[in-house]
Amino acid sequence: MPASTTIEVVGVKQTINSLRKIDPQLQKDFKADATQIAQPAIQAGKAVYKELPLSGMKYGWTQRDRKLFPFTVTKAINGVRMRFDTRRNAVGVILIEQKDPAAAIFETAGRANANKLGNALGFVGAGRTRLIGPAVYKARRGIEAEMTKMIAKTMRDVQRDI
Repeated sequence: MPASTTIEVVGVKQTINSLRKIDPQLQKDFKADATQIAQPAIQAGKAVYKELPLSGMKYGWTQRDRKLFPFTVTKAINGVRMRFDTRRNAVGVILIEQKDPAAAIFETAGRANANKLGNALGFVGAGRTRLIGPAVYKARRGIEAEMTKMIAKTMRDVQRDI
């Protein structure tokens, strides 16, 4: 259950899937360029993790043989990743996610159902996250224009090569 924030630019999904069919190297280059453009948002997502949210989160917690805690700032920072999701029913294509289980639980605890952890951390609305979502959303402003330019350029290059 990774916490994630989505930035969607129309045409990305079709472009990425077409690139894979035409030339896999072209798709790799596209993804590398998109990752480079998204670095400010990724860095903003990493920058929000500065301290342990609750003192009890430093202790181990295992549920059904799956280690969920302890929460460490280093693991939370390293858990921020960018992923491409080009499935047909995907909501977004370029996702910035929190892959660390403890940090993802922190981000989303209590948003669907009230629980002790969510109450201690404070309210978070349905479909929202505590730190990573607002930080990435704020950092995305300059990124969308650059992504749109890169996608348009890639589409023109593909059409020219065909």
